[in-house]
Amino acid sequence: MAKDFYKILGIDKKANDDEIKKTYRKLALKYHPDKNKSPQAEERFKEITEAYEVLSDKKKRDIFDQYGEEGLKGGMPGPDGKSQPDGGFQYQFHGDPRATFAQTADPFGVFFSGGDNTFGGIGGVPCSNTNEVFLNMATEDMFGGFNPNAGAFRSQSFNAQAPSRKRQQQQDPPIEHDLYVTLEEVDRGCTKKMKISRMSITQTGNARKEEKVLSITVKPGWKAGTKITFPKEGDQAPNKVPADIIFIIRDKPHGQFKREGSDLRYTAQVSLKQALCGAAVSVPTLQGDRIPVNSANEIIKPTTTRRINGRGLPFPKEPSRRGDLIVAFDIKFPDKLPASLTNQLAEMLPN
Repeated sequence: MAKDFYKILGIDKKANDDEIKKTYRKLALKYHPDKNKSPQAEERFKEITEAYEVLSDKKKRDIFDQYGEEGLKGGMPGPDGKSQPDGGFQYQFHGDPRATFAQTADPFGVFFSGGDNTFGGIGGVPCSNTNEVFLNMATEDMFGGFNPNAGAFRSQSFNAQAPSRKRQQQQDPPIEHDLYVTLEEVDRGCTKKMKISRMSITQTGNARKEEKVLSITVKPGWKAGTKITFPKEGDQAPNKVPADIIFIIRDKPHGQFKREGSDLRYTAQVSLKQALCGAAVSVPTLQGDRIPVNSANEIIKPTTTRRINGRGLPFPKEPSRRGDLIVAFDIKFPDKLPASLTNQLAEMLPN
């Protein structure tokens, strides 16, 4: 049965080139086998790619509009109505839809490796460690990866004509990713080394993969949300300015402290007896030593706090100055009391 390429893409026969490409990109992203694992995805992906190759080429499209699929494969009919395989245009789908997809792609996708040590992972990320970022200009919605055997990055020549001024100034959107750091790293400052792999364009116009290490200096006291920008370090593509890569500082959860600007908050556990009768609490610091906090002759309430000056994090603009260490208290109440003790407390405690 002859194929209707317009029906395959779901477009009108009057659709222009831009509409054809946008529709193809949408369908290709939906049925790409690296993303869609359904049994029919591979065949559907190939089918829409063949439809795009025909309808995006003016000569092929004109022949298809006039003679249909048979006119493409068997040559244009002659005066007697029979095909002329040797005297007319002939077309055969090359069968590599991934290559077609790569040629129409925009450089958006970003991929990470490193398990728990990936940005935002659960495990600790030590200073000067190396995580790897894959910048893939063949995908647009975070699926797949660099596959030299799939044809996605097959070397190809590009049109050498001078692009328009508007095209030359177009830049891909910045690629933003969280960079999680520990409070100890914020306290001291540290250096993170990130290994990136991106596509670049050679002087001959061919695409190739290159690796580069980006060094990020995290300064003492940097707040969560601080952005570090590496201009134009994204994938290179013809007639486009590479995207900026932006890392955003995020705090990793800490087992003892919670950050409040340049202050740190620590919650000490005390019993009801300690809260009423007083107690000496040993408070840890981010630097490793401990500071005693004595509450003798003072009742600790749920809202009680103590402030230890200068033992928080450095101020970003004045690293010689520090925030405070705020000590809060979590009072542990008993689940129940003996009746005799309840009576005694009722007589002793004020209303």
